[in-house]
This record gives sequence, structure tokens and C-alpha cells, in this order.
Amino acid sequence: MSEQQVDVVVIGLGPGGEYAAQQLAEAGLSVVGVEKALVGGECPFYGCIPSKTIIRAADALAEARRADTLAGQVSATPDWSVVAERLGERATSHWHDDSHVSSLEAAGVTVVRGHGRLDGPGRVTVDGTTYVAARGVVLNAGTEPAVPPIDELAGTPYWTNRDAVRLTELPASLIVVGGGPIGLELAQAFARFGVRVTLVEGGPRILAPGEPEASEVLAGVLAAEGVEVLTGAQVARVGHDGTFHVEVGGRTIDADALLVAAGRRTNLFDLGLETVGLDPAARFVEVDDRQRAGDRLWAIGDITGKGQFTHVSMYQGAVAVRDLLGQDGPAAQYRSLSWVTFTDPEAAQVGLTEQQARDAGIRVATGRTAIPDSSRGWLHQLGNEGLVKVVADADRGILVGASVVSPAGGEVIGLLATAVHAEVPVATLKGMHFAYPTFHRAIESALADLGDV
Repeated sequence: MSEQQVDVVVIGLGPGGEYAAQQLAEAGLSVVGVEKALVGGECPFYGCIPSKTIIRAADALAEARRADTLAGQVSATPDWSVVAERLGERATSHWHDDSHVSSLEAAGVTVVRGHGRLDGPGRVTVDGTTYVAARGVVLNAGTEPAVPPIDELAGTPYWTNRDAVRLTELPASLIVVGGGPIGLELAQAFARFGVRVTLVEGGPRILAPGEPEASEVLAGVLAAEGVEVLTGAQVARVGHDGTFHVEVGGRTIDADALLVAAGRRTNLFDLGLETVGLDPAARFVEVDDRQRAGDRLWAIGDITGKGQFTHVSMYQGAVAVRDLLGQDGPAAQYRSLSWVTFTDPEAAQVGLTEQQARDAGIRVATGRTAIPDSSRGWLHQLGNEGLVKVVADADRGILVGASVVSPAGGEVIGLLATAVHAEVPVATLKGMHFAYPTFHRAIESALADLGDV
């Protein structure tokens, strides 16, 4: 076992780790980045980038079909090969990470391929070499697709999101297990390409982290597009004989393919957490508001349990970098955490839902407006489903959360995220100008619905 002295070791070069490694190296530190899979992580190769490439194509088909009502006859013939080519050529570089590696190396990072394991404070072993980090270690181990313990599933050629984004041709029929963001986005996109889709969610509603009203809108949209949505439906067994046979709620559903999109699990196995005083069986790594997890140890990204989103990982990476470099800057906070599910319409959330606010003991006031009743929604016509809902702390007169389901809902949520983050008084928000006719103007109506808050 050889030893090398460095300043910092980053285990896991997903978005947050990649960002932290580059920033620390550019600050003049000697940095080793360890990655056992693709440098860049899930987002550019299996998550955000390829899935949104698929969604963009599917949305274009949906708009073409709406043209018959809005503008005149249009013919659109789906061709998955066009999407598959874009996924390989432009979105993922055929699942090669050379550009990510070269950027890190140009910044001065030494990229090491292999499984990194903690071996005490400031020590990381990789394939017979121990790196001794004078400043410390940044842990960014990420997540992988979770696979539920369904009877006989393991012996079948089911897909996860990693398989779905590499398809060169589509099946005629598909069962999607999981009604979270990944399942919803891919179910709708594949249905728009002509796949017969059944979506199975074990919970009482799809998109459970959001508001019930958002779930209801999206369930209606999917149903109108031909997706069969089953909620409160537990998969009892999966069989495969060239066709999938999925037993759900006393019936058997047959399909050519099965996509398991039942969430993510953290990659904390065999990381040597016990060597730095942490519980190796824990689901997440506990951190403080500077991302410190222990002696010369920082943790960022999905493994911290603060939100499995690229923007959270990079946000935490920036906090950890400042702490490692002894720089001033804001501590991590999550009261204004926002996220977007890129269905059509998009579903976006910031801060607390109404129920979360009530559970926190807040005296809650809510305001709502329907997007079809708004000025832009009325003009938009087809594809205008949605709502804006705001959740206020009636005692403090500020918003603590908001939900948007709308075309471009991920953009509309930006104003509300600012309001929650900066604790802008509701009275100030009500006194703003809201450009006419925009989707974000619906916020004004939702605020008015709050009453005298």
C-alpha cells in the first residue's frame, strides 16, 4: 500500500463533486478526484440532460397535434431514431466522459478511476494507494436506481432510467412502476411517441412530494393522453416470457417492457464510514450548515438527504468549497428549496406544502388560481392545464411555500422562490407589477386569494 500526500480528495465526481474539485484545484490546492463510474455523474448521462432531450422531442409532437385545433392541419409522424441519434451524438457523447475528465485535468485535478474508501480522517484508499488529504475529504457518492423487492423481478430484463435513455427503438407497450418525477416524465414522453403506457404507483397519488392539487392536474393530463394511471396499486409479482406479466391489485397487466422508476438509493455501501465515526448503515450522511460531516470530512449531494437534485449538489459543493478555503459566505439553508418535474405542463414546488406548513405549527393561509382562468392560460388554450397555489404564514405575513403547474412552470416558480428565500412580505408582493399577459401573472390572482394576509 503506497501513500500520496495531497490537499483534498473528492470521492464521487457527479455535479457537486466535479464542481468542488475544479474550484479547489483552481484555488491552488492539490486535488484528487475519485470516480468509479462516469465522471459527471447521473445528470449528464442518465438523468437531467438525456431525459430533457427526450421530453423536448415529445413536447414538439404534442404541440404539432394541438395545431389542428389552434392553427390548421399538421401531420407529425414520430420517429424515435431522430431522438436516439440526438441522445448519443449531442446529449451524452455516446456515454463517454472525456470532456468532463479533460476539463477537470485542465484545472489541475488528478482524476483517479476506482472505488474510493475512507480509511480514517483525511485518508482515502483506491486500489492499493492511500491518499492522505491535509485539508480533508469531500464525499459525494451519489445515488443509484432503487429496485423494490418485487417477487421474481430480479430475473427479468426490466429497465431503469439508465436503460430507458439508451433505447434505440421503442416498445409497443410499457409498464412504468413509480409515479415520481422520473416515472411521470418518461411515461408521458413515451406515450407521446405512440407507446401504450400503464403507470403504477403504490402510494395514494402520483407526485407525492408536491401538493395534492398538482397531483390531480397531472393525473388528469396523463389520462387524457392515454396513459392508464393506477394509484394505491402494489405490484405483487413480475413474470417474463418475452412479454412482461405484472400482477397488480388482483389483475395481470401485460406489456413488452417494464420501467422501474421507484426512487433512488444512496451509494453509502463500503465507503468506510465506520472509520470516521459514522454509521455505515445510515440512509444519509448528516451534515451541518457548512456541509461538515466529521473531522476533515464534508459531504454533499444526494447522500445528505437534502434533495436529490443537481442544483442542490452544486449549491452544497459551493458551501463546502468556501469552508475548505476559509472563505466567508452564506451557510446552507433549505427553506426555499425548489424543484421542477418536467412533464407537460411542468410541475414546480418551492418551500413547504400546505400540509408541511401545518405540521410545522404555522398558522396557514392559502391562495389559489387556475391557469386556464388566467389571462395567458385563456389565450394558450390547449395544454393550458394547471394552477398556482401559495402557502403563507399568516402571522408573519410571508410566503413559506408555493406550487405551480403550468406551461413553463419551472420558470414561473422563480419569482416565488425569490419571495420565499428573501421572506418578502406578502403586502410587497401584492403591490408588484405582473406583466400582462404572462403565465407568472397568475401569481397575482393567487396572492389576491390569500385575503388580508
